[in-house]
Amino acid sequence: MGLFRDETSVDAGLTTGAVARKLGVSPTTLRSWDRRYGIGPAVRPDGRHRRWTPRDVAMVETMCRLTSAGVPTAEAARAAKKGTGEGAPDDWEDDGDLGETAGVGPASAPARPRSSAPTASAAEATAPAADVRQECRGLARAAVRLDAPAVEERLAGVVERYGVTVAWQEVLVPTLHAVGRKWESSGDRYVEVEHLLSWHVSTVLRRCAAPAGSRHETAAPGPVVLACVPGEQHTLPLEALNAALSQLGLPSRMFGAAVPAEALVAAVDRLGPTAVVLWAQARSTASVPLARHVAAARWGVKGARRRPVVVLGGPGWHGRPAEGMVRPSALGEAVDMLTDLYGRAS
Repeated sequence: MGLFRDETSVDAGLTTGAVARKLGVSPTTLRSWDRRYGIGPAVRPDGRHRRWTPRDVAMVETMCRLTSAGVPTAEAARAAKKGTGEGAPDDWEDDGDLGETAGVGPASAPARPRSSAPTASAAEATAPAADVRQECRGLARAAVRLDAPAVEERLAGVVERYGVTVAWQEVLVPTLHAVGRKWESSGDRYVEVEHLLSWHVSTVLRRCAAPAGSRHETAAPGPVVLACVPGEQHTLPLEALNAALSQLGLPSRMFGAAVPAEALVAAVDRLGPTAVVLWAQARSTASVPLARHVAAARWGVKGARRRPVVVLGGPGWHGRPAEGMVRPSALGEAVDMLTDLYGRAS
């Protein structure tokens, strides 16, 4: 508490900014969790800023730990509010048998990739836990059967019902990981299942995205540039973000996998983007010098020069220095952040 005595007293509680610094998350994340899941300060004196009590801080600490371990955001929120943060929530552990029931098999959940990630309005809602389990199981079963029409139908239905953000965070990522864990533990027997599922996830996400240049392309702020860093092949999280931004009418430029550093810098110079999202799945591909170089780019007339906001997405950036950059923890947070940023730049 000593670090925050200049901002608040023990009796008054901590400000949101103080809690954000204490836990190493952004104030945007805390506000998003409060708005969507009720993970926020319980004490809200009339006419004063919200204050976080020790109990509130403990709850959000549990939330941070569970989301960092890969538990879906809504499940982590339920566990944090119930005080069951000693491990993954029971509802999530039960989802280990989504693969077992579907023929994909249970496994402990590794850290899941967090996209820097979709629609703000759709992200306001969360899918009930029972519905999520049913959606995951049904999708996994169809994938194991290599039933491509059923996989695509289910994917399209999930996105339509819950929106891109919730569908991605609560259904698509857990199912992809359940399938991936199975083939990793069974001698690559199910690799074809993962490939088929990934292909159709990509297909549905691209279908959600409006054609490039259809909306807001003449607005003054530059587009959002989406790129995997050199050597990085994992594009699905960026595809989810691209679909979400498109549905919100925000311009983006998707460059895909393993963008060479020179090409990325050239694209930034040509486009003058409002933000650049760099995805790194592995620490070996997360290039801090490249991120800093992009963040230092400037353009525009003298006296009104601008630079992009660099958004670091993916587990590869965990623990890396990110001064002057932002690192959202989930798809919905990234969408909120980019929407706010674009609104300020307009």
